[in-house]
Amino acid sequence: MPHPSVKQLEAFWWAATCANFATAAERVHLSVSSLSKRITELESTLGQPLFDRSGHRAVLTEAGERLLPAALDVLNAMAMLGHALNTREELAGHCRFGVGDLSALTWLPTFVAAVRRTHPRLALEPSVDVGGVLERRLDDGELDFAVIAGRSSRSTLLSQLVGAARFAWAVSPSLPGATRLGIKALLQRYPLVTLPPGAGTTRLLDDWLLAQGVTAREHILCNSLGAVAGMLRAEVGVGFLPSGWVGPLGLRPLGARTPLAPLQYSFQWRRGDARALIPAMQRLVQAEVDFSAPPVLGLAA
Repeated sequence: MPHPSVKQLEAFWWAATCANFATAAERVHLSVSSLSKRITELESTLGQPLFDRSGHRAVLTEAGERLLPAALDVLNAMAMLGHALNTREELAGHCRFGVGDLSALTWLPTFVAAVRRTHPRLALEPSVDVGGVLERRLDDGELDFAVIAGRSSRSTLLSQLVGAARFAWAVSPSLPGATRLGIKALLQRYPLVTLPPGAGTTRLLDDWLLAQGVTAREHILCNSLGAVAGMLRAEVGVGFLPSGWVGPLGLRPLGARTPLAPLQYSFQWRRGDARALIPAMQRLVQAEVDFSAPPVLGLAA
């Protein structure tokens, strides 16, 4: 009896774990028909159907459910082999990845430039969003990898820490009371301008407020860190920004007895992804990530 090939198992695993066959085909750079052909060949080799195709979308059969963990073991072993060999071939194709707003405003441009130099035939499509959205899209197979605050709690994703960002409370020096009031008093007088729930900074903020016994009188939520910085400069309220931004933006740092904890960021990818793309991108992210860089695109102007 012939044995299934790694390419067939790879096609099966992506099809079984992505939102649909079209998304799975994109991740392994195949057409939908080619992906379906590999799965059909695998079903023929095993002598039983792995997907029930009678409904609006294909769903795993009982045999497919049984095969899934075994296929994952094979793909994980292939991924470990790739890491051990440390292959550095030039990559081609299409890469979709996600980062948060802070990454986009600091190290993302230099990372893209480094990838273009190292892998000129690899087309990049970065997406910028809050961590919760990026993690869901990565889990659904819509992204190849993401750099997100914290480690993933999803069993389907793997995480590797790549850096940390440090934040400081800040306010416009011309905001009334900014030079004589502390953070607690200012938060009772002015809105807290911050990123929305789902951003990596949410837990950081919640932990600090709880530890200090502070409740903000009002919140202004915005999913753009650049816009948050702009509102602080416009005397809208109080907030916190990356430590390296406060001075260049002309803001006044607010001292705190207990500073905000550093926010750890991780490179996240799907369990079982044995493509050479993953270790290659992980190395380049690790080399370029720098959250201490001043904001790009003239925010300090």
